Amino acid sequence: MTIDQHYWQGAWVDDAEADRRLDGLGDDVRAALGQPLSPLVVLAACDRLAAALADPNSGPSTRLAAELAASDVPAQEAARTLNDLAEALGREPLETKLMRELGGIDPGRLARFDFREEIFEAWLPVGLLVHVAPGNAPAAGALSVVEGLLAGNVNAVKTSGGSRFTQLLLAQLAELDPSGLIAARTIVLNFPSSRTDWLRRLCAQADAVAAWGGEEAIAGVAALVPPGCRLVDWGPKLSFSYLTKDTWSSPATLSGIAEDICRLDQQACSSPQVVYLDTEDADQVFAFAERFAEVLDRTVAALAPAAPELLERAEISNTVLVARLEEHLGLTRVHEAADGSWRVLADTRNALRASPLHRTVWVKPLPRTRIVDVLRPMRRYLQTVGLGAGRTDTAELAQAVLAAGAQRVTVPGRMLHSYNGEPHDGVYALQRYSRRVDVQLDARFTGDACLDDLVSARELTPPPVEVVSKTDFELLQDDLSRAEVFFRSGGSSGAPKLSAFTWDDYHEHMRSGAEGLLAAGFDARTDRAMNLFFGGLLYGGFPSFFSVLETLQAVQFPMAAQEDHALVARSIVEHQVNTLFGMPNYLLRVFTAGEAELRAYRGVRKVFYGGEHFPQAQQDWLRSEFGVELIRSAAYGSVDAGPLGYQCPDAPDRVHHLFSGLQTLEILALEEDRPAVLGETGRLVFTAHTRRGQRLDRYEIGDLGRWMPGECPCGRRTPRFELLGRFGDIFRSGSHFLNLRRFTAVAEETLGHRGALQIVLDEDDAGESLTVRLEAQASEATAREALAPEAEVGTAGAQASGADARETSAGTRPQVRATPQDFLDGYPELAAAVVRDRLVELRVEHLPSDGFERTAASGKLLAVVDKRKRNR
Repeated sequence: MTIDQHYWQGAWVDDAEADRRLDGLGDDVRAALGQPLSPLVVLAACDRLAAALADPNSGPSTRLAAELAASDVPAQEAARTLNDLAEALGREPLETKLMRELGGIDPGRLARFDFREEIFEAWLPVGLLVHVAPGNAPAAGALSVVEGLLAGNVNAVKTSGGSRFTQLLLAQLAELDPSGLIAARTIVLNFPSSRTDWLRRLCAQADAVAAWGGEEAIAGVAALVPPGCRLVDWGPKLSFSYLTKDTWSSPATLSGIAEDICRLDQQACSSPQVVYLDTEDADQVFAFAERFAEVLDRTVAALAPAAPELLERAEISNTVLVARLEEHLGLTRVHEAADGSWRVLADTRNALRASPLHRTVWVKPLPRTRIVDVLRPMRRYLQTVGLGAGRTDTAELAQAVLAAGAQRVTVPGRMLHSYNGEPHDGVYALQRYSRRVDVQLDARFTGDACLDDLVSARELTPPPVEVVSKTDFELLQDDLSRAEVFFRSGGSSGAPKLSAFTWDDYHEHMRSGAEGLLAAGFDARTDRAMNLFFGGLLYGGFPSFFSVLETLQAVQFPMAAQEDHALVARSIVEHQVNTLFGMPNYLLRVFTAGEAELRAYRGVRKVFYGGEHFPQAQQDWLRSEFGVELIRSAAYGSVDAGPLGYQCPDAPDRVHHLFSGLQTLEILALEEDRPAVLGETGRLVFTAHTRRGQRLDRYEIGDLGRWMPGECPCGRRTPRFELLGRFGDIFRSGSHFLNLRRFTAVAEETLGHRGALQIVLDEDDAGESLTVRLEAQASEATAREALAPEAEVGTAGAQASGADARETSAGTRPQVRATPQDFLDGYPELAAAVVRDRLVELRVEHLPSDGFERTAASGKLLAVVDKRKRNR
């Protein structure tokens, strides 16, 4: 009966079917590469597999352990293999690998490396990556495939022997990817090296071949690699310990070396095969070998290691026999366990020599003055040095062994350890599995940060979890172990909270913010920017835009929001600033306080705002009076969720493109967790792709919006959505649901109001009240004294009070004195609550800017202030 031992793009096949499919390998590769694979897909699947492998009772763990047992792998080694895989496949180490080796979590984006140049670079897959996996390390081939997947390649693995461990492991990884992209990029064939026809057919289609093994094996693979195909040689390496006199008698040092020798039975490239002593004295070498033999004996006795196979035993016996014969010449001295479980071979000659492994180690002299002379001829094979020395000696000797060709230096007891993102054999694997490409363009692409956005939108599927409301934000903070940067929300949409980020999160977000500003019209080559967002009290606005402008390498004046608005205006003129960043209400105060200077200057060309709605009337005032040409959202985002959207030159005021590289957006119906119909207003629910400081899965941000149909004239394919206010903008008053934006529309479109607007809800013994607060202009001072300070509409109906009051003074434009009747006339639902049902008293107040309630940290205007007892 033929066993299906090959795994081909999601299917188990036998020899005959695999042979047939090899003829069409090129077509399969081209089809798979037609759909780009995001590293985020691989990270998610690997993290799920890591969680399963960490549980010895899970289905994947039991199946893989059984496969190792069937291959005569000892239970202890099998458990260690699965544990090592669980650690290696975790999201954190793989994220670190991507960041260290390819510079980012999504290195395949054709994006600018310099925002002042129309040059785009990316790391792209080589194409078909063939892995010739080692037979003595069951996890090596699978981990190499994971690296190939992170780089976006189609991977074909050649394994040997009767075990299907690699096939089962990678098949399980593919099953944990709902997109099917991992399965389409994974082929595992099990056949012996003698079957060169299959290996030749694999290599003929390859763009790169990664091979493990000895020199002969590597040479055999190299002979099959076609011209132009990259050979990634993970050939044999040799490691050793080096001890100075002040450490070679240290029990801790000797125990550490013994543990390095015994772990994995010296099968790892980083296992020590030689212990060098900083001496020329043969007696010291022999004395050390005798002491170390006792330490190694105790270490081995506690482990009960497996016996080597027949050919390995033969090599060991031959090596020991020759060493015993050379004892008569005074060159060597042999220490060996009675049961043959370990060997220490002292040798007075200092040439580097490989050991036959299985707890067999050479002890040799090598004075520090001869390190480079002796070791440099073997530089192609050197890997790890376990250096036992004092502080000063360690620095000196590390330089010496690195100069001789070593790739890694560590301390005894840690030679087999590694850290996340560590290079392997002196190189980064992901770079060897990728190719660096660039596209050089012209001024047509001045506002484009990433060419991929002009082709398609990458949208990842949200996780299968419940929607988390803004009030339950703390539920997303169950694990803050990786958090490094904390920002406090302004408290404008609920109780203030801290949002957690890693520094990598922060820098990725600032990179996205920079890309969004470029799309919105900021030019890092010519613009001189003043950052007037609020800072302090853990508020994120000012430092975030400081970092965004730093990322853009733009000219920046980081002034922050100052109380002396006239001083800010003078600074704008003095430093020839042409671009302002800040919140609308603050920027308007600056223009008002410095009106004369800024009107004469007329040098402010661009305004980028955030945090609040910017009424059209106020924008028109800045354009007509001060010469401002571009007013646009700096970004749509929040402290808790980070950057969410950006504007392009073709975007209306409330329309944004999604930062699809950072976020997945769902727009759900108002009353239930189902997708809103296209064009229907719904709740915005975000899932962050790369958030490390805290997870952010299906988070209800508190805003309302709708999808924008059709394609954007700017050419970007990223999804567009229109912001339609916040949940708090829709409030219940007098048993009716009312919308803040309807009040704003009446004030701006009917009355021409260009100041702030705030709704205050309150109640007393007489009933419920709704007060519309409008910002009074400086030119209204005289009129304010002549008119009643407040106009009301009670349960009896509307009372007109100064409805037509106007004032025109030199240098100012006419101002409107609004009344309750204006809002009743423009908002029928409000009239139903106030006049028809007599459930609420409507008032209108005209207040100076400092009379409005704002958040303490950011100064952001509170749109709806609910003082009713039931909501306090």
